[in-house]
Amino acid sequence: MFESCFHSQFDTLSKSNSGKLDNNIYKQLWGPAMESMKVSDYMSTDFVNFRPEELVVEAVRELIKHEVIGGPVVAANKQLVGWISEQDCLSSALQVVYYNQRVAQVEDVMKTEVLTVREDDDLLSLAQQMLQQKPKVYPVLNDDKQVIGVISRRLILRAVDKQLMATYKSAPRQQPHEAHLA
Repeated sequence: MFESCFHSQFDTLSKSNSGKLDNNIYKQLWGPAMESMKVSDYMSTDFVNFRPEELVVEAVRELIKHEVIGGPVVAANKQLVGWISEQDCLSSALQVVYYNQRVAQVEDVMKTEVLTVREDDDLLSLAQQMLQQKPKVYPVLNDDKQVIGVISRRLILRAVDKQLMATYKSAPRQQPHEAHLA
């Protein structure tokens, strides 16, 4: 019952929106609870970060050890200077192995244009942004532009799942015999 009710409402609301979801659809479906969810409520503050002068081989070991796909590169003042990913590391490692090039530093291979979010951004807007943008993980910045955490698609999905379960549990349920009559 919940699923068919949810999908029916969702389909009706989204048809008028040419395939792009907006906050109004989510607000109508999930109410103010979803709207008030902030990045800071769901971000991870236990994250791997890297220094620009760190060797890529050290970054590789950290990515593998912590089973993450990338991480922020921060200066001594904890401000973001870039992002290094598994792909960046793999590319660099192959250059060393196949072409006998020097072992690079993180600053040589990191991306310097990084999409970021702020700790007080709402989770709903970020979820929508993630549907349109490529990054799977975003660094979270405070007012001083220091990296204070990361937020991933998985963490957002966990938050949405929590809200879905709360909505599902509070939805009226039909008795089995009522379902056949509908």
